[in-house]
Amino acid sequence: MPTGRLSRLARFGGMATGIAGNVLAEGAAQMARGGRPRVSDLLLTPANALRVTEELAQLRGAAMKVGQLMSMDAGELLPPELSDILARLRSDARPMPPVQLTAALNRRWGRDWPERFARFDMEPVAAASIGQVHRALTREGRDLAIKVQYPGVRRSIDSDVDNVATLMRVSGILPREIDLAPLLVEAKRQLHEEADYAREAQHLARFGALLAGDPDHVVPGLCAELTRPDVLAMDYVEGGPVEAMTTASQAERDRIATLMIRLLLRELFEFGLMQTDPNFANYRVDVSGRLVLLDFGATRAIPPELAEGYRGLMRAALADDRQAAIAAARAIGFFDDRAMARDAELEAMFDLALAPFRGEGPFDFSDTSVTAKLRDRGMVFAQDRSVWHVPPVDTLFVQRKLGGVYLLASRLRAKVEVRTLLEPWL
Repeated sequence: MPTGRLSRLARFGGMATGIAGNVLAEGAAQMARGGRPRVSDLLLTPANALRVTEELAQLRGAAMKVGQLMSMDAGELLPPELSDILARLRSDARPMPPVQLTAALNRRWGRDWPERFARFDMEPVAAASIGQVHRALTREGRDLAIKVQYPGVRRSIDSDVDNVATLMRVSGILPREIDLAPLLVEAKRQLHEEADYAREAQHLARFGALLAGDPDHVVPGLCAELTRPDVLAMDYVEGGPVEAMTTASQAERDRIATLMIRLLLRELFEFGLMQTDPNFANYRVDVSGRLVLLDFGATRAIPPELAEGYRGLMRAALADDRQAAIAAARAIGFFDDRAMARDAELEAMFDLALAPFRGEGPFDFSDTSVTAKLRDRGMVFAQDRSVWHVPPVDTLFVQRKLGGVYLLASRLRAKVEVRTLLEPWL
């Protein structure tokens, strides 16, 4: 695993070069057949999606995090075959070889660590962006899932963030008016926190206490005596991927999405603590239908004033008060005074955004026409780079979670009584 900025930048460069080569080869082939290919069509090919997936899975760390978000946010923008390839990034990194795993555990547990276990599976049950998970059985009979961090992940975080920022600047994707510095500092801080398994263990235990006795959710119990800053031990909980629920009955899909939204509202308004990484791989469903919650590395405290801002926004949404919703969104920090000057376009966007809250019946998350229209409106709005604005960091992380839950509900084609879930909190 390359850990230095230059070595990892070289992998980014190699990926870009390979994609460019695929574009040229496919373009030449289509022109030879009499076609007139568009560059956008040449970029969005299975070969390029596979190259991106393979490279990011090899790089792991923050680079793979970017790919995970890309695979989720693609939504309806990409053909199914491309989305399926990118979806591998959500839980399919390259595992480290057994000799490297043994060395990592020797450093943290001592060379006699195998004596603590009746069984330790060297083949991981999962390999993600920051670490891989192994199943083990202690001498006392406790069935554990043990997450072991990849060597070098922490050292690569800053370089990955800097590399991504450099590529965005050089490509011209972002206007020069946008000051990314505060956001980059926060991105690095957040990723370093996610790589601190001792901190994650505290949040795992905290959520376990908050949801103790909850019949609908399962939080694995912490095994504190085996947990270290880069090794996290917890109870193994059997369950299947939440994305597999797409083949379940409509009632079951609706129930799972309702649980996700209800938990999000509790995090925002009751706990004041939110797990902000919406990666679908962080949620599983056990044999009794309970939602299993995994990976609390991206947990953040929610400032009370931000929760109140969202309360005002949702109150305006339920009242179908467009102007109050715009004012609440402005107070939260979605946009600044420059965007307010384009009131007609803002009003049109909010008319679409308030759709889930209108009416008394369930909102159909499978209806992609609303999100498609909202996306199109947003792209038109974004063409005026003078109104580009970086929202407060806490707002960005809450939106990251809200967007992820929305995408999952859409993936499940769920129908949810959104108003009924919101009203008790307003």
